[in-house]
Amino acid sequence: MNISYRVELTDEERNQLIQMTSKGKHSSRAIKRAHILLLADHHKHSHEQISERVSCGTATVYRVKREFVEQGLEVALNEGKRPGRSKILSANDEAKLVSIACTKPPEGRSRWTLSLLSDKLIALTDLDSVSLETIRTRLKSNELKPWQRKMWCIGNMTAEYIAQMEDILTLYSEEPDESNPVVNFDEAGKQLVDHVNQPIPMTSGQCEKVDYEYKRSGVANIFMFLDRHKGWRKAKPTWRKCATDFAECMKELVDIDYPNANKIRVVMDNFKTHSPGSLYKAFEPKEARRILNRLEFHYTPKHASWLNMAEIEIGTMSKQCLDRRIPNMDTLKAELQAWETARNEEKATIKWMFDVDAARTKLNRAYDKLRIPTNQN
Repeated sequence: MNISYRVELTDEERNQLIQMTSKGKHSSRAIKRAHILLLADHHKHSHEQISERVSCGTATVYRVKREFVEQGLEVALNEGKRPGRSKILSANDEAKLVSIACTKPPEGRSRWTLSLLSDKLIALTDLDSVSLETIRTRLKSNELKPWQRKMWCIGNMTAEYIAQMEDILTLYSEEPDESNPVVNFDEAGKQLVDHVNQPIPMTSGQCEKVDYEYKRSGVANIFMFLDRHKGWRKAKPTWRKCATDFAECMKELVDIDYPNANKIRVVMDNFKTHSPGSLYKAFEPKEARRILNRLEFHYTPKHASWLNMAEIEIGTMSKQCLDRRIPNMDTLKAELQAWETARNEEKATIKWMFDVDAARTKLNRAYDKLRIPTNQN
């Protein structure tokens, strides 16, 4: 028998639901049910109209109205939270789900999905079926996200690694010194890409449309300089990053960017061109020695790019400026100049929190392995 449930809210109930939907302090599910009841009050709207306005199925509308009439407002708003309701997965089933999610995905798949986990769990248990929502909530409660992956580089914590790391961290912990500034240096690549068909601009109700087809215009290199104490950075685009390009960067640093500095401490990685020899390849010996006398190189350990703050700034540059198609070198230079100027005017900087004491505490196992037993010859 098709029963029609009529919702008739009291003034108190109506005010409670209005407050729920306006303040947004409840779960999205409860707010959606509150909207359904408000729309259904005194049969103002049909099931189909409510379904369309709230974006749910007519079965949901029917169920909410039935629960309100038969069990009251609290139950209608909180279906699924009634005491005594048994869990869909037993403790053993949930343990099995966790175990599956922590294993390698099936052959031919790069990662687990909710559907794959559901199918695998049914195959390994007595369950006839399990919803994707159940899988999702159980993964969430166990803080598992098998569809995500983080990339990181494991450095070999040798004595040399730790010595170089502590050298950089000690440098970062010093008070700002205008006569002896600390400048981070790094480089990044940017593929220059132009449109084959021009994008269709965004209009009201329509996002910008960009054709997938494109044409390459080459690959540019971007040298990044960063002085976090001054809130200064410089992004210099070039076509190459060979020894002479590095040497020109160091010359600019000495003669243009810091002409009055006594000694410029440069933090960078161990890339093959990042060496004093590159300046002798680019300049006469006297000029190379003049520039090097104003510089002091500090190298990050191998596989420790996280120690170079210039890499953080490159990440910011990529998100704020380079995350789009840039057709040629002239456009790249202009866009980088605009981004650089705005960042420098803000004096945007990096608050570095990791120091030598923190390293010795967090990496204590690596430090302990370096100690030679006293009874060893």
